[in-house]
Amino acid sequence: MNDHDPKTNSIILYSSPFCGYCTAAKRLLKNKGADFFEINVLFNTKQREQMIKLSGRRTVPQIFIGGQHIGGYAELSELNNNGELNTLLAEAV
Repeated sequence: MNDHDPKTNSIILYSSPFCGYCTAAKRLLKNKGADFFEINVLFNTKQREQMIKLSGRRTVPQIFIGGQHIGGYAELSELNNNGELNTLLAEAV
């Protein structure tokens, strides 16, 4: 693993440029005041492989909060809509 291990860092967002869902996820997290570490996997095969191994998914974004795999933007948005995201973010600090 690397210094930005989702098991030890509060909020990790695997993304790639030009990804609308990545942009939306970053916007939502920023609007919540959440600090996150972004890993661009577009040209980084090693990081992409790590993302796939940890999440079981090949698409971006893949979001981890407090070591827990949240999923992509749809799951993040759902957590926000049902009020669970605030709790997760508070616990991840």
